[in-house]
Amino acid sequence: MNNVLEVNKLTKKYKKFTAVDSLSFSLKEGEILGLLGPNGSGKTTTINCILSLLNYDGGTIKVFNKEMKPDTYSSKSKVGVIFQDISLFNELNVYENIDYFCGLYITDKKIRKKYVEDAINFVGLNEFRKFYPKELSGGLLRRLNIACGIAHKPKLIFLDEPTVAVDPQSRNNILDGIKRLRDAGASILYTTHYMEEVEELCDRIIILDKGKIIDWVYHFSDYPAYLDNDSNESGNNGGHNDKDLRRKPHVENQQLENPHVENCTQLNIHKENIQEENISIYNDDDNISSIYSE
Repeated sequence: MNNVLEVNKLTKKYKKFTAVDSLSFSLKEGEILGLLGPNGSGKTTTINCILSLLNYDGGTIKVFNKEMKPDTYSSKSKVGVIFQDISLFNELNVYENIDYFCGLYITDKKIRKKYVEDAINFVGLNEFRKFYPKELSGGLLRRLNIACGIAHKPKLIFLDEPTVAVDPQSRNNILDGIKRLRDAGASILYTTHYMEEVEELCDRIIILDKGKIIDWVYHFSDYPAYLDNDSNESGNNGGHNDKDLRRKPHVENQQLENPHVENCTQLNIHKENIQEENISIYNDDDNISSIYSE
C-alpha cells in the first residue's frame, strides 16, 4: 500500500514552548490512523501544520507524494477536513451549505448536484435538507459538518474530534459513517480522546503527549495487510519485522525498538484495563474510554 501522507520530524514551536516535537509518521491508502492524546498533546496543531494552516519550524510534510505548501492546490483538492468546531453558514439551509462547500472544489453543476445528494444521503439528512443550522440538534449539526467536508469525495480526510458533545445515537451514526468512508477507499486521520472510538475504528494508533509520540498501537485482528508489509518506514515501525510479530497474534504486550518513540509497545487492543509505563487507558462503566498521561 502506498502512503498518502508522510510526516517527517515535524516541529512546531511557540516561542519557548514546543507544541510538536520532531513528529514522524505516515498514513497508508485505505487506512484509518488514530491520533490519541489529552488536550494540549499536539493533535490539532499537527493537523493544522499538515494542511499548511500553520507555519512550522522544522521537518517535511508530503501529501500524495508532493510537498504540502499553502499553494499546493492539486493536493488540497483531494483533501477533506472536519474540524472539532462546527463551521457552517447560518443563513444557508442544509442543502445550500453542502452545495457551497462542495462548489469550492467541484465546478460542474451536474456533477456537484449528484455529489451533494450523495453527501446528504450518506449522513442521513435527507428529511432535514431544508432546515437551517439553528433548527438542528447538536448531533445533526455534526453530521452536516461532516457532509460539508466530504461532499467533494476526497481521498484523504482529517477528522478532528468529530464526536465531541454528541449523544450516543448520533455518535454511533458518525462512527458508522467513518467506516463507510474507509470502505469506499478514503484514508482517514482521526483524532480523539476516547479509547473506545479508536478501538472500534482505527487500524493503527499513535499516542501523543506533549507533542511527542509516546506509544504506537497496532490492531492485529483488523489489519493483517499491514502486518504482511515487509517495508520498514523511517521513524514509524523502527525496523521491526512485522511478519515475526504476526506469528504471535495473541501476544498483548511486545516491546519494540523505535528511536523516535519513548515507549513503543505492540498491543492487541482489548477492553480490559491496560497499564504501561507512560500511560494508562481506562474503560469506565459507560464503556466510553479516555486516555490520560500520567
